Amino acid sequence: MSIIKVIIPAYNEQDSIANVISEIPSEVSEIIVVNNNSTDNTVAVAEKAGATVLTETNKGYGYACLKGMEYISLQDEKPDIIVFLDGDYSDYPAELTKIVAPILTNNIDLVIGARVPELREKDSVTPQQIFGNWLACFLMKLFFKSTFTDLGPFRAIKYDKLLALNMSDKTYGWTVEMQLKALKQHYSYVEVPVNYKKRIGVSKVSGTIKGAIFAGVKILTWIFKYSFK
Repeated sequence: MSIIKVIIPAYNEQDSIANVISEIPSEVSEIIVVNNNSTDNTVAVAEKAGATVLTETNKGYGYACLKGMEYISLQDEKPDIIVFLDGDYSDYPAELTKIVAPILTNNIDLVIGARVPELREKDSVTPQQIFGNWLACFLMKLFFKSTFTDLGPFRAIKYDKLLALNMSDKTYGWTVEMQLKALKQHYSYVEVPVNYKKRIGVSKVSGTIKGAIFAGVKILTWIFKYSFK
């Protein structure tokens, strides 16, 4: 039986985090919510819902993910698979079973939940997100012949493969860094189409002009860094 752990970065997600936790399939051995300096009741709500709650005071998606990984690294029993999932309830947590299936059945290293147009709720993805995803995936195809179509945050990866990537991005570039490094190290990967709906609350990245610009710059920086490395 494979050990699966979930890492959920969360910043001010008190209205959504309990829904996310409650719908994660029971085969997951631990749900780790990383409170990323929230100013609301995210911590209390997540703890009540049954999650392990950590706190990372440095703001940034990557900071939160790295905090979760650090916590796992100190445990005696290491997981086989790590799943990353957002805390805003835009994904369907029950689809985690679909996300991990290629690893369990076909020994795939990395699985990305692809937010395909036909499974997306109207207006659940902003125009800048659509363009940014298209551009990033186009460049990865151009430079690395990849078949990625999305930088979806709902993803699963073998734990040992995740460690070998030596992830370092602290903010918006976390997802693309993982995919680029997986390409460079010739990991096997697939995309699994997932449903996607409007998030609860306002996005901290795509919901602001500043966040969208910073995310775009960070993603392009990672791509060009690896393209000419």
